Amino acid sequence: MTHSLTPRDKGNLPALGAPPLIRLDAYVAEDGSTVVNGHLLDMGGTRPPNETILDAVAMFARTLGAPVAATVIDRTAQQVARLRVHPDGSSRTIGEEEDLPPGRERTAAEEEAFPPLARVERIIQHAQREELHAAFVLASALREHLTLRRGAEDELSLEARAIEAYLAYLRGDYMLSTVLALTVARIRCRTDLNRAAPDVARATAAWQRLWDEGQVATRGQELLHMWERLSAAGLLQEASHHAMAQAVRSRLAQGGRSVPQGSAPAAAALPAGPGQAPAPAAPEDKPLKPTRRGLRRFTRRAGRSPGQSS
Repeated sequence: MTHSLTPRDKGNLPALGAPPLIRLDAYVAEDGSTVVNGHLLDMGGTRPPNETILDAVAMFARTLGAPVAATVIDRTAQQVARLRVHPDGSSRTIGEEEDLPPGRERTAAEEEAFPPLARVERIIQHAQREELHAAFVLASALREHLTLRRGAEDELSLEARAIEAYLAYLRGDYMLSTVLALTVARIRCRTDLNRAAPDVARATAAWQRLWDEGQVATRGQELLHMWERLSAAGLLQEASHHAMAQAVRSRLAQGGRSVPQGSAPAAAALPAGPGQAPAPAAPEDKPLKPTRRGLRRFTRRAGRSPGQSS
């Protein structure tokens, strides 16, 4: 189920007392699904994502009676666009040097207006209703924006990536789940080895479902290295972790053939919700092009009716 964003919903509005030009955030997934401030938008059938985003952000500007800034991560174009939208509906793209400086105070103000934990709760609600596509898109949007705003190794960014990995697993996309979970494990091994074992276990659980021999070998070698490092540090204290480490060794020794079901419980090893640690920007993340001015799809002249870009 999608949500239509309307200015009457107080929970969707920036805090009125927040610093001017609080940035909104929008996300366009590779399949065109569009998210604004943690809400999946109803595209109305055939409307392009850029028009849907401009209409939604213009609603905020009209409600607040002031210009609104927005950061749009568009995976269909592999680009991040920075916008300024005015109450009259006009908008323009701006360069990174014109954008509001990030800074801790502004980041805190933006996240107070749109709390990440409230977004996680919405993701969980979708997942509980088995609306896995909606939950996954919202998790991807949250992870992308937290990573852009806070950096790859931030705890909230990691948490969002772990949730995204779990949802990919539930959807049966084991390759993506493995990539995301491995990134979490990779970062955790680098930054806090003492907390890494559960994350390596989650990555192993997703990896066990892979069939592509090349991916099994490549990802498996990295997992084996992580397990050996944890073992050398004396951090394999759970029997299930010892079993998973041995399962990786055995499968690689067998040339990548699948490990019999039950040799290491896959689902139990994956995160069950928002209490786990996720990861930052991974080498597998597709890089976004730098912001540039003049992107016509996000530019609208004053007086244009909703849905019409210049």
